[in-house]
Amino acid sequence: MKVGYNGSVILAEEAVVGVFDHGFLYGMGLFETFRTYRGRPHLLEGHLRRLADGCEVLRIRYTPDAAQIEGWLAGVMEANGLADAYVRLTVSAGDGGLGLPLGDYEQPNVWLLVKPLPPTPPQLYETGRELRLLRTLRNTPEGNIRLKSLHYMNNIIAKQELQLAGAAPGAEGLLLSKEGWLTEGIVSNLFFVRNGIICTPALSTGILPGVTRAHVLHLAQQAGFRIEEGLYQWEELLGADEVWVTNSIQELVPITSLADLAGNTVKVGDGTAGPTLRRLLELYRSF
Repeated sequence: MKVGYNGSVILAEEAVVGVFDHGFLYGMGLFETFRTYRGRPHLLEGHLRRLADGCEVLRIRYTPDAAQIEGWLAGVMEANGLADAYVRLTVSAGDGGLGLPLGDYEQPNVWLLVKPLPPTPPQLYETGRELRLLRTLRNTPEGNIRLKSLHYMNNIIAKQELQLAGAAPGAEGLLLSKEGWLTEGIVSNLFFVRNGIICTPALSTGILPGVTRAHVLHLAQQAGFRIEEGLYQWEELLGADEVWVTNSIQELVPITSLADLAGNTVKVGDGTAGPTLRRLLELYRSF
């Protein structure tokens, strides 16, 4: 397998991380995950803007260039024989020695990794999946807003809980904040429809400002839907007419079953994708 490393394309085993890289030592780094359609990265500008903003917060001196990234990605995909790909772009702070930094990170390392897109059965977008409430709480962001950082322990602990809970195959886990508010899934943002309004947890709950989330909100606004970002509880989700989750790889996925901590399940709507989701998914794919 070949990977991208600091602008080049090399064998994966040659793309090593130094022991004094602060991404390795302290989790000082960021990543973006996205996919391609017909060989082109989707919503790339949004991903790179979030990455650049995060680098500025962490004082990592890296400004991504969309044209350079797109050309580099084409080379990495070609080297791996991929027409389309699941893509991860990672920026690590670079060598900062042992101890906390004294200034900016001037020489970050950048990786571009690809793999085949995971197979997604078409019926997923009709019959959906289960969303299971977890005991693991969403931790608070280290700064003012959650970054897509290399520190991913909270998500991994939540994933381990979901696996041990005996959830339905393919289920997503739902984390609450310490105050009891709905936040997001392990690898997704959450939406639901209630009283004709598209609702999604506010960024103030500590969720990741998802690129797909932002795009869906934009599409919904353009299409004339009523939108609300706020603070919601589990009981409100149980009464929703439609529920779905979003991420950059699987787009918009209907949630057709909700499971509580004891594993008791409630069907959402008629157990299939609802009309609001169908319309938004149509708009999302029309590019």
